[in-house]
Amino acid sequence: MSTTLVLGGARSGKSRYAESLLRSHPKVTYVAPGPVPDGSDPEWSERISLHQMRRPAQWTTLETTDLAAVIRTARHPVLIDCLSTWLTHLIDDIDGWQDRERAASHLEKETALLLDALADATVQIVLVSNEVGWSVVPGTASGRMFRDDLGRLNAALSGASDHVALVVAGRVLDLSGCPVVAE
Repeated sequence: MSTTLVLGGARSGKSRYAESLLRSHPKVTYVAPGPVPDGSDPEWSERISLHQMRRPAQWTTLETTDLAAVIRTARHPVLIDCLSTWLTHLIDDIDGWQDRERAASHLEKETALLLDALADATVQIVLVSNEVGWSVVPGTASGRMFRDDLGRLNAALSGASDHVALVVAGRVLDLSGCPVVAE
């Protein structure tokens, strides 16, 4: 089956575009790997609520960071939104923001598991991630770590995807046939 990576900045339309790719499927597993709203951050709760209201009622939502397991057991298309929240959640789970080596090792392991699962996927997979490399250089070490790690994750997933789209200002650019930069 095919894997599609959808990249874009905040509020670019990347999630809406990713959802449109699977809208015709009666059953979709929507994976939300970010923090579950607990009421402590009203803005985050509102964002999640808007995403939930937009999705078809027959889609199943899973809130988990075990993306590889979801892909390996999937019987219907899977939409994972968003890999930037997944990466943040993984580092938060090990309290790794102050330990670069530990965080890098954990992310490498989890990324390898995800890439292996994608290679063996038997259903259509759509991945959504933020493109944060065009912004200002973060003023903190943890901000720079996040930006760099997400850039590496996006590049790895791009290499494993059949289709790659970049959404900018509500417009979709198909990057699938573009040359790939050698490592």
